[in-house]
Amino acid sequence: MTEIMNAIQKIAIEIKEAIKTKDTGKVETQNSSGDIQVKLDVISDEIVEKHLLKTSSVKEIISEEKEDAMPANENGKYFVAYDPLDGSSLIDVDLSVGSIFGIYKGGYSGENIVAAAYVVYGPRVEMVIARDTVELFRLNEKTNEFEYVKELRLDEKGKILGPGGTQKYWYDFHKKMIDDLFKEGYRLRYSGGMVPDLHQILLKGGGLFAYPGTTDKPKGKLRKLFEVFPFAYVYSKAGGLAVDGYNDLLSLGTEGYHDTTPCFFGSDYEIKRVLKVYGENK
Repeated sequence: MTEIMNAIQKIAIEIKEAIKTKDTGKVETQNSSGDIQVKLDVISDEIVEKHLLKTSSVKEIISEEKEDAMPANENGKYFVAYDPLDGSSLIDVDLSVGSIFGIYKGGYSGENIVAAAYVVYGPRVEMVIARDTVELFRLNEKTNEFEYVKELRLDEKGKILGPGGTQKYWYDFHKKMIDDLFKEGYRLRYSGGMVPDLHQILLKGGGLFAYPGTTDKPKGKLRKLFEVFPFAYVYSKAGGLAVDGYNDLLSLGTEGYHDTTPCFFGSDYEIKRVLKVYGENK
């Protein structure tokens, strides 16, 4: 596991440099989830692949940018699913983006995830690693090394609300729940980048990030293996909760590499509120 986390640090430094110097334009392709790729998606994917394939403890990798998994090392025991550059459509307007990594043992499913990490490329580059605890590291650009900052824990209740999905297609009961939370004094914090938005809630002590099922996309938009399970693991280890509206996200299986699910991440108060509202409207 240490070997994998060391590889992720090297990956983050290379992707940071690519973001600063490479072309941010689009390419004439889509990834496996149907998203238009930008050139940095492809570059970042190649950087991650290069490092993980030569990491001896990694048995197999699967990227959000590719259709199928790739074998790495026959004697490895970990399966790594990753989104090399989440939120890449925000790069041309210079908003923060990130990389997400889920480390699995025994195959790809919520119950098999054993560690997670993500990197935020913002004014500063920060990395969060979740194993038994959730730890924050920050890149020292003078030494090009990540330095430990602190352990992260969520409060029982937060103040930030990040409501994703096109509001036109929200279910009425979901819209009422979001409106009621705003009436309680929650502040809107939503950039459209999953990594910086969830990172903000985690560092500010709590709140709710919601990406629901909608009338046009009842199974949600965010991908289980690359985005949802890793953040569900982070939030659960930080003392929070992560659900699909009814069930713990990490209890969900997968039928395909690119499966999606509705998802809610937050502190205890907000997620119990979600479970109550969704339970009443099942």
